[in-house]
Amino acid sequence: MFKDHQVSVVVPAYNEEETIQGVVSSFSAEPHVDEVLVVDNNCSDRTAALAREAGARVVEEKEPGYGKALLRGMSEAQGDILVLTEADGSFLARDVIKLLVYLEDAGMVIGTRTTRQLVQQGANMRSLLRWGNVFMAKYLELLWFIKWEPRFTDVGCTFRALWKSTFENIKDSLCESGPAFSPEMMVEVLVKGLRCIEIPVTYSPRLGGDSKHSATFFRQARTAWAMWKVITKKKFLRSAKK
Repeated sequence: MFKDHQVSVVVPAYNEEETIQGVVSSFSAEPHVDEVLVVDNNCSDRTAALAREAGARVVEEKEPGYGKALLRGMSEAQGDILVLTEADGSFLARDVIKLLVYLEDAGMVIGTRTTRQLVQQGANMRSLLRWGNVFMAKYLELLWFIKWEPRFTDVGCTFRALWKSTFENIKDSLCESGPAFSPEMMVEVLVKGLRCIEIPVTYSPRLGGDSKHSATFFRQARTAWAMWKVITKKKFLRSAKK
C-alpha cells in the first residue's frame, strides 16, 4: 500500500524458472507492494508453478509477445498503481519507492538504464545498446517536444509505474506485441495529455538466460527498427487523420 493506494507488480514471463522465485519473493517483501502478478506467456518450463510457490498470482496469456503479456497483466491486476518489471532479476524491488514517489506528480513514471553510476558491472547495457536507447528516446522527445516537453533517455526500460486509471485511458490504443510496446505506452500517455517522468533506476546483470530482445546485435537492430516504426507511425499517421 502506498498512501492508501494498492500496488500491483506485473511480471511478464516466458521460461524464467531460474529467476522467477527470487523476483517474486523480493518484490513481495517490498513493504508497499500488495500483489505480485506473473503472466505466464506460454512457458514450457516450471515458471508458473515456481511463481505460485513464491506467492505470486499467475495468469495465462496465450498470445505470444512481451506487449501482450504486459497488457494482460495490467488488465488483470487489482491495484490502483501498476508497477511493471522483468522476470530476470535485472531490476531491484528497493527502487519501487522511487517510482511511487514521483508517480504522485505524473500519469506514468519510467526508469532509465542510461545513468552509468546505476548500471552494475555485467549488466546488459553496453555502449551500443545504451546509445541506441538514448537516440530513440531523443527521437520520441523531439516529435512531442513543442507541446509536452518530455525529457527521455531510455525507451526500452520495462521498469515503470503508472496509475490503473492511466492504463484504462490508454489501453485501447496499445497494439504492439513485442518490445515496441514500451515506447508505445510512452507515446500514448503523452498523446492523452498526461505527464510522463523518467528517473534513474539500478540495472543489474540478468540472473539467468539471455535477453529475448537485446542479447545479440541482430536482436538489438530488430528491436530498434520496431521501436522507430511505432514512434513514427503514432506521430505521423495520427496527424494525417486529423
